[in-house]
Amino acid sequence: LSREDFQRIPELAINPLGDRIINAFFSEGEDQVNFRGFMRTLAHFRPIEDNEKSKDQNGPEPLNSRSNKLHFAFRLYDLDKDDKISRDELLQVLRMMVGVNISDEQLGSIADRTIQEADQDGDSAISFAEFVKVLEKVDVEQKMSIRFLH
Repeated sequence: LSREDFQRIPELAINPLGDRIINAFFSEGEDQVNFRGFMRTLAHFRPIEDNEKSKDQNGPEPLNSRSNKLHFAFRLYDLDKDDKISRDELLQVLRMMVGVNISDEQLGSIADRTIQEADQDGDSAISFAEFVKVLEKVDVEQKMSIRFLH
């Protein structure tokens, strides 16, 4: 599949983060994804079943684990892939999500408040550990799940 194939999906075309989601399917510098890569990315959205929670703890962590779902979400915000979400990155993603419905001043205030609340080490950015801490009470497993078959 190419990026254009994904862009023809109406739900992605109208999603403000559609380009970020589409980019998640492609390796750096690649412009096509094969079936294995496509399924590997989709696997992040598979719901965690109750019987999976008690599986072998020594095996590899499944792609749909809470940690991997959080890593996936974090990468949507970490635009420059430096393992931190800066104020500018947060602003860019907020602009994608709200468009022109909110002024730049209001968006800046939201970004500043978000960084202030999440930043524990004082580097004016959000690390993955800080991102996880902010979302510790959020049901990520449910919110980042798509039921493919019933």
